[in-house]
Amino acid sequence: MAQTPWSHARNPSLADDIDFEIKGQELQFVEIELDPGESAVAEAGAMVWKDAVIGMTTVFGDGRGAEGGFMGKLLGAGKRLVTGESLFTTVFTHNGPHGKARVAFSAPVPGAIVPLKLDSVGGTLICQKDAFLCAARGVQMGIYFQKRIMTGLFGGEGFIMQRLDGDGWVFTQMGGTVVERTLSPGEELHVDTGCIAAFTAGVEFDLISAGSVKSMIFGGEGVFFARLRGPGKVWIQSMPFARLAGRVVATAMPVGGQNRGEGSILGGIGNLIDGN
Repeated sequence: MAQTPWSHARNPSLADDIDFEIKGQELQFVEIELDPGESAVAEAGAMVWKDAVIGMTTVFGDGRGAEGGFMGKLLGAGKRLVTGESLFTTVFTHNGPHGKARVAFSAPVPGAIVPLKLDSVGGTLICQKDAFLCAARGVQMGIYFQKRIMTGLFGGEGFIMQRLDGDGWVFTQMGGTVVERTLSPGEELHVDTGCIAAFTAGVEFDLISAGSVKSMIFGGEGVFFARLRGPGKVWIQSMPFARLAGRVVATAMPVGGQNRGEGSILGGIGNLIDGN
């Protein structure tokens, strides 16, 4: 594993070159190996364990150190707040003089941890708001706004998604079973709006009608499908986190409580803006 010590003069797009191993099946965790001076940044509360030589620092913003000064940190924190995440992230750094050290992070729900090298997917990944788990230091976390108002209102993830930029490793958490599809130019894929986990920047995200009025109201698949048009890659999850939470809530409802249904128009009107 190459050592890439951090310095403020280096190109911020060059992330630390980390090694890793993903372990487990339904409840996975990722174990990251760091050389001296290397760091990983993660969501607060994601750590499972770490070697003692690894220091832990809570930072304001997206964990990119002093880049951009106070205003850069403030902008990074603001972006995370808009996407519904904490204002703070946690940076784990190998502070020892030699050898390797490890730190592990886990996903909060059953599913898969998907590792992606950003420079292999064009340098940018668009993903659902709660998909980011951890990354090599140097990866930039930002926001992605839906350009079409109808897509933002009815697109399952709302107006705002996460945008990850850089050239290093990022680890995203996706619910259930994950399928990766590569779309050729002009090729279209129709997906349930909540099942879109991530896609590359070249993919066009739009909406199409789910069918007749009868299908929209009683079909249980919602009013719209997501239409993804290539070129680019798409990651589809079989069990979105919002759907899992909805199932839990529906199961816990008292006898006689009304189950509105997750996909029908009867159950979706109250969740349009929020993307649920």
